[in-house]
Amino acid sequence: MLTFPKSERLRHKALVDPLFREGQSLFEYPLRLVYRPLSADQLQHAFKIAVPDGIAPLQVMITVPKKKRRHAVDRVLMRRRIREAWRLQRRQLREAVEANPSLRTLSIGLIYAADSNIESARIQTKTARLIAKLSARINPQPPTES
Repeated sequence: MLTFPKSERLRHKALVDPLFREGQSLFEYPLRLVYRPLSADQLQHAFKIAVPDGIAPLQVMITVPKKKRRHAVDRVLMRRRIREAWRLQRRQLREAVEANPSLRTLSIGLIYAADSNIESARIQTKTARLIAKLSARINPQPPTES
């Protein structure tokens, strides 16, 4: 299914703050990806009372800094392009997260880093590269014997 449900949107402050404080980063111009894998215990400890319902195995937030794109129209345009690229290409990453038994959820922040608007095709290729890199980091393939 190619929708982008609310459960896949990273919106809890208890998950967002540690993502940028403790997360690891990947870069593929014009996008920077910050990620933080969480086990079930880590997710439980992130919240004071209980884990809220509707936290998907893959959660993402997309941000376009005002410092890079001054006009709201440009920020919205780039956010929509990134969201569309993510929505179409996230399946590989979701399968990697679900295949890893030690992971409960993967928090991701996508940050736009260019000073100008970039066409959708380029955003999609860069997003695909970032997803491939992150999938390889989450589930490293054992070396095959030749």
